[in-house]
Amino acid sequence: MKTVQMTLDPDLVTRVDKAARRLGVTRSAFTRRALAEALDRLQQRALEQRHRAGYRRKPVRRGEFDVWHHEQIWPD
Repeated sequence: MKTVQMTLDPDLVTRVDKAARRLGVTRSAFTRRALAEALDRLQQRALEQRHRAGYRRKPVRRGEFDVWHHEQIWPD
């Protein structure tokens, strides 16, 4: 682990402390988890944007996925 210094609004620190207590973790553990989740969301958002951009550049053609139609039907 590496110790870092951060500047946070007092209200945010209070909210983090309450949440950390509620979850039974330290402020540092809560913050590590929150930062990791925020970074994961940013990565996911970037991948989704790339995906959308790819489909804008090369849209799906009519019938392109028809060969997979039988795979999408659930048997009774």
